[in-house]
Amino acid sequence: MTEPGTVYMEELDAFTYRERVAQGAPILIPVGSIEQHGPHMPMNVDVLLSRAMAGAVAGQTASLVAAPIVYGYKSQQRSGGGNHLTGTTSMDAATVISIAKRLVLELARHGVRKVAFVNGHYENYQFLYEGVDLAVRELHLEGVRDIKVMLLSYWDFVDDATIAELYPNGFPGWDLEHGGVLETSLMLLLHPDRVDMSRVADIPPAVLPSYDVLPAVPEVTPSSGCLSSGADATAEKGQILLDRAAAGMVAAVRHEFGM
Repeated sequence: MTEPGTVYMEELDAFTYRERVAQGAPILIPVGSIEQHGPHMPMNVDVLLSRAMAGAVAGQTASLVAAPIVYGYKSQQRSGGGNHLTGTTSMDAATVISIAKRLVLELARHGVRKVAFVNGHYENYQFLYEGVDLAVRELHLEGVRDIKVMLLSYWDFVDDATIAELYPNGFPGWDLEHGGVLETSLMLLLHPDRVDMSRVADIPPAVLPSYDVLPAVPEVTPSSGCLSSGADATAEKGQILLDRAAAGMVAAVRHEFGM
C-alpha cells in the first residue's frame, strides 16, 4: 500500500506512480556516494543529503523522488580526500555514465518527460552529464523529443550572502568542504543521531597542490580524511543551508519545467 503523502517513488504502488507520471510529475534522482567523511560521520552522507534535498524540492514542485544512486565516481584527493582511503567504494566513469543513461531511458519508457538529477557528490557531475547527453541523443533518434533533463548540485544554490553568514572566519571553497561545515551542519539537522561532534577533526583547511598525481600520495590527504573543519557546524546552519539551497533548486525546476 502506498505511504500516504510520500514523495518517494519506491514507496508508491505502481498504479499510483503511473497516475502521477500521466499527470506530468517530474522525477528527481538523488545521486550520492559511499565515501569516508572523517571520523564523525558515516560513509553514506552524500546519499542521505542528496535524498533529503530532493525530497525538499519535490514537496514544492509536485515531483517524485526516485531511489538514490548510492555509489558515485572516484573520490579525488583535492575534493574528497582520495579514492585510496579505506571505506570509500567507487564506480569508474563508464559505470556512472551507464547508470545515468539507463535511468533516463527507463524513466522515459515509463512516460516521464521531466527528470532532474540532484547530485550530492562533487566528483559525479561530468559523468552524469555524459550519461544524460547520450540518453537524450538516443531518445531524439527514436522520436522522443519532448524529454528535458536537469543536473543540479545542491551547493551551487548556496549564494554568496549565505556563505558570508555561515563562514564568518572565511570560506575554504567547495572543493575543500568535505566533512566540513556544510555537510556536518546538514547532517546535524537531518540525521543528528549519525554525527559524533566529539570526533570532529578541528583542522585548518588542507593545503593541497594545484595538480593531481597518480598513483595517489596518501600523505597529501589529512589523516582525518577531512579537508576542512566541521567544528563550527550547527543544526541551525543546516536549516539555513537546506532552506536556501532547496529554494534555489525549486525556482530552477519550476522555471525549466514550466511549473
